Order: sequence, then structure tokens, then C-alpha cells
Amino acid sequence: MYLNKLGIALHQQAALGPALKYYERASKVDPSYADAQNNIGTIWYQRKKYGRAIKAYQKAITIRNDMAVLHSNLAYAYFGDKKYQQAISSFRQALTLDPQFFEHNSSRSGSILQDRSVGDRGRFYFLLAKSFAEAGNLERCLIYLRKAKDEGYKELSAVKSDPSFAAALKDPAIQEVLAPKSPGSTQP
Repeated sequence: MYLNKLGIALHQQAALGPALKYYERASKVDPSYADAQNNIGTIWYQRKKYGRAIKAYQKAITIRNDMAVLHSNLAYAYFGDKKYQQAISSFRQALTLDPQFFEHNSSRSGSILQDRSVGDRGRFYFLLAKSFAEAGNLERCLIYLRKAKDEGYKELSAVKSDPSFAAALKDPAIQEVLAPKSPGSTQP
């Protein structure tokens, strides 16, 4: 829809107010157009109005619940609002719809936008690791635990007592990530 595309063009130029108006017009012209509703959420997310972003993403999901990007955007908004359990649940739904979702390099091109910026990257990666552990994907769990550690996440020891990581704890590579650095270690 052209109104949504005009909104995207403005959005990409950081003209958030005018972009929002075009997204809202696109949504009014076609209330079943989930992309415009998602893009409204993206504006609110960028403005750190997480409650409004959550409502917009939920509305988009009501229209199209089969799009992983919508569930992921909702998860990011929950994360920004410090609603971590809801964030995990939404990330899990995104992964159910598209198991490779987080491996894609960029958001879907075209008529829908995604903002993957987060404030607390360490916690974000830890929650992704937890979500992958719960899904039984130990390879991805390990990747995101390493990223959490690299970001300086201070609560990695929680893995040892969290039932979500019970199966993952048997993996020597995960034990290695959780091992404290020795004082003379030169490894990052």
C-alpha cells in the first residue's frame, strides 16, 4: 500500500511524526493491513513508548498471527518495558514460526519495519539463550550465552539454578562459558 510505503520513506529519514501519520492513514484505509500497524508500533518503540508499541504490535498480530517479525517486535517492546517473561514468550512464538528468525541479517524488506535495538544487550542475549534452552536448541543457547558473557552480563551464574537450563548444563561448552576467568587468563 502506497501510504505505508510513504511512511517508510519518511521513517527512514527519521521523520517519525509524518511517518506515523502515513502509517495511521494506511491502517484506516485498510484495517486488515498488519504491516502498517506494525510500523506504527515501530515508531512508538523508537520513541520508547513501549506500552503504545505493545498495543500496536498486538493489534498487528491479531490481524496476522503467522508473521515471526510481529512476534519478535512485540518481544522487543516487552523487553524495553522490562516485562521479561512476556518477552521470552513472544520470542519463543517468533522462533516457532521461523526457527532461523534470529539468524536473518536484517528485517524483512518491503512494507514492514523492525527495530532490533535494545538497551541492556547482556540481559537480552541471556533471555534469548534461556528461550533457546527451553526449546532444546543447545547450539543457539550456547551462542547467546557467549554473547551475554561478552556483553558483561553479571548474572550468568543464574543458569546453574534455573530449571530452563537443566539440559544445557550437561554440555561441556556451556560449562566452559560459565566458568569464571582465571586471573592470568588472556582469553576474552
